[in-house]
Amino acid sequence: MFDCVIAALVHGSGYERVAVPGCSDRTIRRRLQEWAQAGVSKALLRTALAGYDRMLGLELDDLCVDGSITKSPCGGEVSGRSPVDRGKQGTKRSVVTDAGGLPLHLVAAAAGAHDSPLLEPTLAGVPDAVGPLPATACVHLDAGYDSGKTRDLLHLLGYEHRIATKGKPSPIQVGKRWVVERTHSWMNGFGKLRRSTDKQRVTVEFFLFLAAAITVARRLINTARTHYRWDTRPTTRRLR
Repeated sequence: MFDCVIAALVHGSGYERVAVPGCSDRTIRRRLQEWAQAGVSKALLRTALAGYDRMLGLELDDLCVDGSITKSPCGGEVSGRSPVDRGKQGTKRSVVTDAGGLPLHLVAAAAGAHDSPLLEPTLAGVPDAVGPLPATACVHLDAGYDSGKTRDLLHLLGYEHRIATKGKPSPIQVGKRWVVERTHSWMNGFGKLRRSTDKQRVTVEFFLFLAAAITVARRLINTARTHYRWDTRPTTRRLR
């Protein structure tokens, strides 16, 4: 059952196409709904982050937040007119990462939602995922967050901040926030995230957190292989 869910996530295929004898598309949908409501993928992400932190250490002194818009042609609870795709239906995901680009928490919203209002719920899930943050944790943001409201929110939450200024070219003031762009690129490697056909928020976020957990596991293996040796240690950086 889980193999079919992974196949749907990676390839973006319909459940009818990944169904196998003994596991119909209806069964996949039913089980997927049960796992989503139980928060299974969120628990997997917490487990993956805990393993990474124990073996290599998370870099929580600097956090990066940004949003990315993808397609959702079937509409749904987290779908809306996309401002970057001729008004077609799209979904936005807001992601917060550590300084190494590991996804810590994610929030799904309609494509037309502005990044700034999504900042608070995105940051709110970080302590649950990784525990207490350093007192000097700094949040790095692009110019889309450049407002007094954002600065007041970060001050209230106890974060330091580095926000790009509107009107200045991005390459000059990228700073440490480029890693979140790379994380979005990693997550766009999953077909289900590039083109979501699920309509319920709980299912969309299930796949978001599952993709994040796999991303962390891949980074753990690729980074740990240069520090540790084990019997099944991969001989290449390209993991499938």
